[in-house]
Amino acid sequence: MRPFLLSVAERFRAGRVFLCGDAGHIHSPAGGQGMNTGMGDAVNLAWKLAAVVQGRADARLLDSYEPERIAFAHKLIESTDKVFRFVTSRSRLVGLFRRYLMPKIMNAALHTSFGSRAFFGVISQAAIEYRAGPISAGTAGKVRGGDRLPYVVGARGDNFEPLRSLDWQIHVYGEVNAEFRAMLAPAGIPVHAFAWSEAAGKAGLLRDGAYLVRPDGHVALASPVQEAATFQRYLAGLAIRPRTAERAPYRVPRT
Repeated sequence: MRPFLLSVAERFRAGRVFLCGDAGHIHSPAGGQGMNTGMGDAVNLAWKLAAVVQGRADARLLDSYEPERIAFAHKLIESTDKVFRFVTSRSRLVGLFRRYLMPKIMNAALHTSFGSRAFFGVISQAAIEYRAGPISAGTAGKVRGGDRLPYVVGARGDNFEPLRSLDWQIHVYGEVNAEFRAMLAPAGIPVHAFAWSEAAGKAGLLRDGAYLVRPDGHVALASPVQEAATFQRYLAGLAIRPRTAERAPYRVPRT
């Protein structure tokens, strides 16, 4: 079988030209990750481009697109190539493993909560993180800047509901310091307060920690303390001006 041409463009940006999807990376169809990756590229670029064009962020925000997505493209090339080689191997031993043992292993793994979550995270690409990206900072609990915001379900709602605004926001799981909220009010960043729960702790969030969340649901800045100056410096560095300056913050009722 003829091998696939695997490649990643040297650059995903040249001035005002950006590469997305198959224009930036070519890989085997193993794992069916092509569409997911192209959509991931588009989403990552779209919200940044919209913010800059609409004057809600400095043009430097666009500089983060290439390092965030090109790093993932290289990981994707490596993983899909390994899967493809395994699937197409002519080795008799590999063939026996692939035909008889692999189905049983996969079936057993997918019937465990850990296995099913891990498989979902890989296939859906929900486990993608941008920790090494230029606009990711801080750590609070087990969550670091660049991680996707952990999904937490409460008795009367979940923490993803506010993300429907597709705008910058701050999440606090526990008590919100009144001074912290007041000092950030002029920036127009909604501060969403969620009652602390066991589920939040299991998700890796820190009680009373503060998380600045990007429009795409990834954490931009994670802080173990509610220090307004830390968030003000971050926002000022990229000249972030949210669309929701006048929108009332979402709050999950206490239980």
